[in-house]
Amino acid sequence: MYDFVYKNKRLMQLMLALIVLPFAFFGIDSYFQGGSGANSVATVGDYRITQEEFSQALRERQDALQRMAGGRVDPAMLDSNELRFAVLDNLVQQRLLFERAAKAGLVITDRQIQDIVAGVEAFKVDGKFSLERYEELLKAQSMTPLIFEQRIRQDMISEHAAYPYAASSFVSRSEAANLLRISEQQREVSYFTLAADRFLPQVKLEADAVKKYYDGHQDEFRVPEQVRIEFVLLSGEAILAQIQPLAADVRKAYDENMKRFEVKEARQASHILFAADGNAEAKKKAKAKADEIYAQVKKNPKDFAALAKQHSQDPGSAANGGDLGFFERGSMVKAFDDVVFTMKAGDISQPVETEFGYHIIRLTNVRGGKAKSFEEARAEIEVDLKKQQAGRKFAEISESFSTTLFEQSDSLKPAADLIKAVPQKSGWISRNGGDSPLLSNPKLLKAIFSDDVLNNKRNSEAIELAPGVLMAARVIEHKPSVVQPFEQISAALTKKLTLQQAGQLAAQDGRARLTALREDKDAGKDAGKDAGRDAGKNAQMAWSAPLLVSRGDPKEVPVDALRQAFKTDVSKVPAYAGVEIAGGAYMLVRISKVLDAAEGAKDKQNAIAQTLRQVAGQSELAAYLASLKQKSDVKIRKDQVEKKS
Repeated sequence: MYDFVYKNKRLMQLMLALIVLPFAFFGIDSYFQGGSGANSVATVGDYRITQEEFSQALRERQDALQRMAGGRVDPAMLDSNELRFAVLDNLVQQRLLFERAAKAGLVITDRQIQDIVAGVEAFKVDGKFSLERYEELLKAQSMTPLIFEQRIRQDMISEHAAYPYAASSFVSRSEAANLLRISEQQREVSYFTLAADRFLPQVKLEADAVKKYYDGHQDEFRVPEQVRIEFVLLSGEAILAQIQPLAADVRKAYDENMKRFEVKEARQASHILFAADGNAEAKKKAKAKADEIYAQVKKNPKDFAALAKQHSQDPGSAANGGDLGFFERGSMVKAFDDVVFTMKAGDISQPVETEFGYHIIRLTNVRGGKAKSFEEARAEIEVDLKKQQAGRKFAEISESFSTTLFEQSDSLKPAADLIKAVPQKSGWISRNGGDSPLLSNPKLLKAIFSDDVLNNKRNSEAIELAPGVLMAARVIEHKPSVVQPFEQISAALTKKLTLQQAGQLAAQDGRARLTALREDKDAGKDAGKDAGRDAGKNAQMAWSAPLLVSRGDPKEVPVDALRQAFKTDVSKVPAYAGVEIAGGAYMLVRISKVLDAAEGAKDKQNAIAQTLRQVAGQSELAAYLASLKQKSDVKIRKDQVEKKS
């Protein structure tokens, strides 16, 4: 088990670095226990996934997506039913894997957790693990080390249960070689485009064609219903910016919460481990070697790190000169702990025996053991008080805001005055949205096109666009849906239908040229013998300059031509293909040369094989999880998962 954790340490560190982000936890019991059935969204056997656990996971996924998008996504758009069920499915899968691993007796020890947490860059100061930094980051996210480390433990156990399926797929050399040949193959491509506009002189629309089309396609010319609104926003962030806690309140919070600012004593130590498995002979040899190296260390203490790198049998610390980072009392096994916490900085112990073998210990540093001063804690307390006071003020104002909107429903001004805001005006908005994400919010659209707001000219209720963001709107102008008059669009419609017919003529001519090219390579220069009256067919084939392209390197070849070039049979070259493209044009494609991937590209072939193994592994894992679902009696309460309208 330790080998799995250690070999995947870099992966685990990345996972943990992602975990250290703004999360809101309800406590360890809600994460690992089922809770009561009253508010559960799903059951996995006897385990219940609570509404709190689901809501927490949904917020985490939404926050991650917002960060990926740079915060440019309307929060309401990240609350789709598809995302909700995907989040729940992930919770179900994690629980299935965790239960499977637990039944198999898989465990993650405290020492393994410590090694991995110590490797997370976010917890380091000057390249070394910082307990103070660790606790500060967790405290800022309303977490304790216990909650965080238990979450890591569950994630790692679940990961271990999935590992045999996701990482053991086999891909043959021939599969990888074939995919390499396909992906690296190059084809020399040129193309010739028959544009629709060169056939425009040949188009003769029937006299009533445009009117007939208009009468038969009325919805195509319908302008959707639109409104303009005025609106006001109430934002928790705006309130937060206005809050400044009183100095007396900050001091009082410090005095009443002294324990919160206590910094436990932590010690940084390095060690050289000589492992022994309990066998008397092995312990004797380990002790002798420890005594030998101890003598060298005592003689030249500055060589401790070099000797640790050379002799220590602890794979987690040897490469770092034996450095274990900072840890509190009780973090290590008792014999080790007892010695470390009696030493002074700079001391080197004689070999200490533990269940792991013999350790030579050097104490590097001691910190903590006292509380933060008021000045050290002031900034942290002020942030907490601002959040608390802003939260209370937002709740108070939002209640009055909602009441005012209802009681004085014929104007937004009283509600705007209450929150010291100026109503803003929008451009035209349809039922599909406006010109910004804010004005395309589904909750807003539903409200402003409701009968009460649209027809009765009343204020909307306070609409929660996102946590801590309320909006109220009022319709100030309304345009019903209408069909554009024929006279208004007849010219544009005539042009459209003419171009459509020209496109059909271009495609017809292109297909004729393609047939001629395939039957007689010279025939493509003039698609028809009797084409004297056909301006399209009289044109010579002005092929583009040939370019050697691949699927990954298209150069300047248009996407339509590239796609068609690699779909075409090239058992004989030159080979020809044709494709209709946007705007009514027809494109002829010529493949004049084919170059397969160079032999012996082993690095690329190995990379392709690795990708195929990952894809196959994910497929096997999905099948495994599906079988676990069937065996575990998974039940989903759709009414508790779906977004409330």
